[in-house]
Amino acid sequence: MIKLIVGKKGFGKTKILVDMINTSAKKSSGNIVCIEKEQKLTYDIDHSVRLVDVENYAITGADTFYGTLAGLLAGNYDITEIYVDSILKVIGNDLDELGKLLDKVDKLAGESVLVVFTVSADLSELPESVKKYV
Repeated sequence: MIKLIVGKKGFGKTKILVDMINTSAKKSSGNIVCIEKEQKLTYDIDHSVRLVDVENYAITGADTFYGTLAGLLAGNYDITEIYVDSILKVIGNDLDELGKLLDKVDKLAGESVLVVFTVSADLSELPESVKKYV
């Protein structure tokens, strides 16, 4: 299952994401992963959450991101939630590419894994392929 937190820069998307992560860390019986760029959330999220900095693994572009996500899920069946901050910084600012990625991730995650993305864009700018996940 996919959820999007959408809004322009300064909207508070990352704060909402951090609050969701920390709430989940207290309640979840599974593993939680947070994927970010530039290691900004280290001190904001619960220590039990696995933090992945895309820059440490040269993750750029939608295909590389998808492969990384598939590898994480294949290697750990206990992951119940994945949170991704600033997905457009990771894959580039191509909203159509984001729509394709979200469709693939939705199939990969199914109903057993929640994947939450922050998207820095106005809702009116999003193509239908992305809006359907809001």
